[in-house]
Parts: sequence; C-alpha cells; structure tokens
Amino acid sequence: MPEAALIEIGSADLTAAINPYGAELTHLRDADGRELMTDANPAFWTGHAPILFPIVGALNGDTLRLDGESYTLGKHGFARRSSFAVVEHSATRVVFLLEDSAETLAVYPRKFALRLTYAIEGATLAITAEIENRERERTLPASFGFHPAFAWPLPYGAPRADHRIVFAADEPEALRALTPGGLIVAQERPTPLEGRTLALRDALFEHDALIWDAVRSQSVRYGAETGPQLRVDFPDTPMLGIWTKPGAAYVCIEPWHGIADPADFTGDFTAKPGVFALAPGETKTIAMHVTLEP
Repeated sequence: MPEAALIEIGSADLTAAINPYGAELTHLRDADGRELMTDANPAFWTGHAPILFPIVGALNGDTLRLDGESYTLGKHGFARRSSFAVVEHSATRVVFLLEDSAETLAVYPRKFALRLTYAIEGATLAITAEIENRERERTLPASFGFHPAFAWPLPYGAPRADHRIVFAADEPEALRALTPGGLIVAQERPTPLEGRTLALRDALFEHDALIWDAVRSQSVRYGAETGPQLRVDFPDTPMLGIWTKPGAAYVCIEPWHGIADPADFTGDFTAKPGVFALAPGETKTIAMHVTLEP
C-alpha cells in the first residue's frame, strides 16, 4: 500500500497517521509514542484499517447484481484501494473525500460521495463516515464497514495470552460461519464468549472471522486487565466481526453495516443482508470511536 504522504493529527494523548490512499488509519500512538495498531507484517496481512465500501465481505462469484445488470466487484469493495482527496486538515482533524468516477461507475452504477473525518480529542479518536447519494432519482444501496487492526499484544507489557475483548452487553446468540471463500453458510458457530468476555487465542480464528450479525453491544473493551485498554464504540453498526490470522500480532475489531453474501445468494444487491438504501440526496452517517483508557 502506498505510504508516501501520511496525514497526521493528534493531541497530548494520541497521535494518528492516515494514508490518503484508502483514507486508511495507519498508525495510532499513545503519548509516549507506543504503537497501538498492527505491525502490518507481510507474512500475515499488510492492511491496517481499510474502509469497506460499498460492500462488506465477499459477493457470491464477486458479482453485484443491480438494475438487471451484473458487475464484478471484489471483497470489501473499492474504497480501500482508492485515492481520497484531502479537503480539510488541522492539527486535530482531517477530512477525506471520495466521489464516483468512471472507474467506480463501471463496477457500482451509482453516483455518491464518501467523506471520512478523523478527529482526535484527548484520548479519543473519532472516525465518522458520511455516505451521500448523489443520484437525482435512484436510491443508493450500499454497505459500509470499519476494519481496524490493533496491536495484539498492546504495548504495555502484558503477554498476548492475557488479552481479551469484553462486550458491553450480553451476546448469547450463535455466530455466523463462513465458507473457505468467505461466504455465509447456514450452519452457526456456538458463541465463544464466557459471560461477556472473549478470551483471545489463535484457535478461535482457524476458520476465519468471528461474526455477530445482530450484535447487541455498541461498544467493546480490548486489552489485558493489568494495563491500559482500548474502548471501541460503534453506535451505528448492527454487525461486528473480530478477526486475525493465527500467530499474527494484531486483532481486528470490525463494526459493520453489511455482511458477506450467503453462499447461495444470487439476488439483487438491494436484497443482500445488511444493505441500507439512501433516497436521492440523502446522507447516512456511521461513526466509530477509539479511546485509550488507563
């Protein structure tokens, strides 16, 4: 991924660096310069925090069907591999913009604007996405997701095995399972939570991500009991994925408004689970906050 000109914002407590390519959060460091994000080891995964738009996950056959036509669109959509314009930048805030183009219209036949705002106040990084339908007459069907990869372990001395994710609410429902190609299957996975706690271990991810398709919580806390933790708030997303590759030094906490296709899904994109529809001129806002807590 190009990393030529990262945009930095910060406070006395946090510093963030964002790549205009993909509007992707690349570094998040505490007041002492300790890295809270993935090391992006190419032996595992070179991503940091891709923005997922206009789809989340994989489409069956990489095919998006809309308006009676079929389009080829790869996993997680095109935003993560698009160059965003920087339209505003201050010491604590930066705004990125992606608009439809000939390239996007060839795979997603809708006019849109996607704004990503990163703002730091104290120990909190707020990331706000605004999806605008610029069509005059047609609705805009879309999904959106965040995909941040946090350091596992966090840089505070606790061993990897002591890290856990604690949900804000009870989550008794079973999880969704995936095919090797990343599509949703009918069978479910029993919840790995003990109470509200997910004790992190590599074996959880031998069959890809953990997926809650109707998550009750709007926040989770990640870290070890003995040190600072990250609180991730996601008030606008009804789904959550947690993922790593076994042995990697990161864990992704992924608030989604959308999900991969069911393995047998061949319908119109508007009928895909997790897709929202915006009326002409309408804008939808989806936010995520990351707070470093002592």
